[in-house]
Amino acid sequence: MSEWQKILREGSIDTLEKLAEKFGAENIDVEALRPAFDNFQMRITPAALEQIKEVGDPMWQQYVPTVEELDVVDGVIDSLDEDGDSPVPNITHRYPDRALFLVSPVCATYCRFCTRRRKVGDPEKIPLNQFDSAFEYLRQHTEIRDVIMSGGDPMMLSDRRLEYFFQQLRAIPHIEIIRIGSRITSHLPERITPEFCEMVQKYHPVYMNTHFNHPDELTPAAVASLDRLSKAGIPLGCQTVLLKGVNDDPKIMMELMHRLLKARVRPYYIYMADQVAGGEHFRTQVQKGLEIIKALRGWTSGLAVPHFVIDAPGGGGKVPLLPEYVEEINDDEVVFRNYQGQRFTYKQPRQAAAAACGSDQEQPDIVPIEIAAKHSRRKAVGGRRKGTG
Repeated sequence: MSEWQKILREGSIDTLEKLAEKFGAENIDVEALRPAFDNFQMRITPAALEQIKEVGDPMWQQYVPTVEELDVVDGVIDSLDEDGDSPVPNITHRYPDRALFLVSPVCATYCRFCTRRRKVGDPEKIPLNQFDSAFEYLRQHTEIRDVIMSGGDPMMLSDRRLEYFFQQLRAIPHIEIIRIGSRITSHLPERITPEFCEMVQKYHPVYMNTHFNHPDELTPAAVASLDRLSKAGIPLGCQTVLLKGVNDDPKIMMELMHRLLKARVRPYYIYMADQVAGGEHFRTQVQKGLEIIKALRGWTSGLAVPHFVIDAPGGGGKVPLLPEYVEEINDDEVVFRNYQGQRFTYKQPRQAAAAACGSDQEQPDIVPIEIAAKHSRRKAVGGRRKGTG
């Protein structure tokens, strides 16, 4: 047994009784929580436990079962209809050139808002003996150039098992990119071993999408594991879920994005929490996500601004949302406001003039309409230079 497997097995809390022993019976009503536990299992690793500073804090909310999970209003078991886009076991093929490949049924720590809670934690629902049809599907569909390994958490597999998947995928000529979707750097950073980092370099380009929801999750151990991955040549991105009571605050999100960049992780997505049955109490209004993006865009580096998306219920895919900056578009001009609320116009190309002048087409410009002072004008013009955002 490897060291990380020993830590997972011996140090994790995986029963309500252990949870009550850790946090007190006054905070954990074992019998009241039993139905939620039976509906979706619980495990909290030592690393995740260390992140819980007090009962009810953002990390507590993410990992500790609650009776609210039993209150289903408009939640759907398979909210994204992944099973509807699954042509063979363990494959979801929704987008033209990429496919999701479920390779592991388990996670180190189980997030209570999990979209895939209908099957995660149950090896019978993500079977480990039905990969032949998945590989055959990937071989036959030459339009697939990008495969995202997910689950569960792929990093819960042994290095030997992971290398098997890498070898099989790299033997398919049209697959260019392999991605790993994992939250292991936050929940079990010990899993990012030198042996794994050495092995994975043989199969590049391999990317990893990490998952951090709160700045406190970027502990020294987590940051060290991210550093090991970066040094192994793995580009890192982060997929964050907007969660009520966890990170639904612009200041928290700003700090999270800054700390991710310091750890060489590129913020990739902020997701609206899915309409999954059992996780409805985590959902915020969509306006909250737009407020957060508005507080990021322009006020910090573009590197720190992820895409804000809704993964469309019923399998429509990711749909990006932005605050309303454009006020009017016509054949002559576009009128819009910048991040400070100042209004500008951008002149549309003058087609008639361009035809008359040939290659000497007049270049369009951006003209400020409402700027109170000369200093503000200088700031607005300077901030529009390409590459400054």
